[in-house]
Amino acid sequence: MAKRVSVDRWMFTVTTLLVFVGLVMIFSASAVMAKERFGSAYEFLTKQLIWAVAGLAVMIVAMKVDYKRLQHPALVFSLLGFTTLFLISVFFLDRAHGTHRWFHLGPISFQPSELAKPALILFLAWFLQGKIAQTKNQESKSVTKSAESDACPNAFDDLRNTLIPAIAPTVVFLGLIVFQPDLGTAIACAGITACILFVAGIRLRYFGYAFAASILPLYFLIFHVSYRKDRILAFLNPYADPKGFGFHIIQSLIAVSTGGVTGVGLMEGKQKLFYLPEPHTDFIFAVTAEELGLVGALAVIVLFAIFLWRGTRAALRTQDNFGRFLAVGVTSMIVLQAFINISVVLGLMPTKGIPLPFVSYGGSSLFVTLACVGVLLNITKQAE
Repeated sequence: MAKRVSVDRWMFTVTTLLVFVGLVMIFSASAVMAKERFGSAYEFLTKQLIWAVAGLAVMIVAMKVDYKRLQHPALVFSLLGFTTLFLISVFFLDRAHGTHRWFHLGPISFQPSELAKPALILFLAWFLQGKIAQTKNQESKSVTKSAESDACPNAFDDLRNTLIPAIAPTVVFLGLIVFQPDLGTAIACAGITACILFVAGIRLRYFGYAFAASILPLYFLIFHVSYRKDRILAFLNPYADPKGFGFHIIQSLIAVSTGGVTGVGLMEGKQKLFYLPEPHTDFIFAVTAEELGLVGALAVIVLFAIFLWRGTRAALRTQDNFGRFLAVGVTSMIVLQAFINISVVLGLMPTKGIPLPFVSYGGSSLFVTLACVGVLLNITKQAE
């Protein structure tokens, strides 16, 4: 069967549209704040535009490079090693906003936790496809049966040689990210890992074991850390502390409800004027809903839904497991973060510092995400 000779145009178009929407909304959300802080209304837009151009360039390059080249063990473990080194290094640097999340190289700043997500995706795709192939080879030598029957589930029955090595990097990264502290990104990394393992064929009972094992750590991380506990209480009843921990959710809901169906108009939103916290990053969807209304908010959601559809389609059409796991990992990374961010803005989840992919301000996040999309587009190009 002939292979496709062009990338998924739907996915390419959706990605560029989301980047464009992000640039427009970042300028709208940050212009007044940037003018007051830096003397130029274009400060945040200019920085994001530079990262967007660089990210789109890397996306196009990655789109043209055969994704199978990423299977080399030297590349996989080098990325894991450098990511681990960066995640440890941030603890020896000065705090920014009370956290150890940022690594500074001259004028460039980036979050090592952004590298953790593609590093985990690449490692899991490489490791799991190798184990599945090994299991199939062993079965073909011992028993004559269908090459597809039970190959994936049997590959994960060996705890010591398969399951534990598969999740070990995730556990290490989760621990380092939680202590930055950044529980939201840690949860996103855990979710990405779970999606890949599920598609690979891990038995459902192992997810139950993992969930049971995580209850006690999550209890201490949430209810024994004062600000996280307050966020949970604010989520349950934000009006109990409207000027404190309930402020974020209340102002976000005011912005969303003010927009109505068609919005108050681009650049005309009021909540971004020092009412809505972080309007150009974590709560940019609230600004979008206020200024573009239900129509604009739904348009953004539809774009992410299309991305999910095309990413899932790519995973289903890809013939090799490595490409399938990469496609699932990249798609889940973007869609999970979008789901969490939008849920927080709408008051459906407690406040977390998760950006809206492609849209929120943040150069390292945008750059890494676009690079990952480039790999995904290459997978769509080769899918049969």
